[in-house]
Amino acid sequence: MPLPLGHAALGLATHDVCSKNNTAFSQWKFVVFVIVLANLPDIDVLIGLLFKGNGCVFHRGPTHSLFFALSMGFLASIAWRFWSQIPKISFGMCFLVILSHVLADFLFTSSQVSFFWPFEVNWATGYSGWGDVMNSVFLQAFQDIGIIIGCGLIVILSRLIRGHPRSIRTIANEFRVFLRHACPIVSCEPQRARKPK
Repeated sequence: MPLPLGHAALGLATHDVCSKNNTAFSQWKFVVFVIVLANLPDIDVLIGLLFKGNGCVFHRGPTHSLFFALSMGFLASIAWRFWSQIPKISFGMCFLVILSHVLADFLFTSSQVSFFWPFEVNWATGYSGWGDVMNSVFLQAFQDIGIIIGCGLIVILSRLIRGHPRSIRTIANEFRVFLRHACPIVSCEPQRARKPK
């Protein structure tokens, strides 16, 4: 299950891959805002802890839905108008970053999400008190290492493709030459007809 670091990496990777702005991450406020958006659906854990003493009581409900991603994406995209410290990010990008959390929970966990809330509601089961939540956030963060590495590779590949299309062609040509030399029987190129002498 992705924890806050994993969701942060997924949100940052989503923004980097879907955005044309490669310099956005040089501003710390921008990075913090994207991390907050990527973890926003888990606000239900905090609400459950504050009101019921159980982080699971409201988890995977309305905040893990398409409606939440749309509505919070809209609010996040206009938040800069009310507080100048918030960076200006488009609605579509805010929506995608929040949605990355919901999709990650759907794909990487066995618990269902309430993707089509209010037409469906799936609540997490079990008990998760303050100690359990703090333990998973701070002591089990190593579980997200695979997600973080994968997101890093996706960002590198995306930037390589966007920034240096010639190098991708060069790599593809070198791979084709390697295949031609490694497997002379199976040639990647059509054989040229030999001229009679």
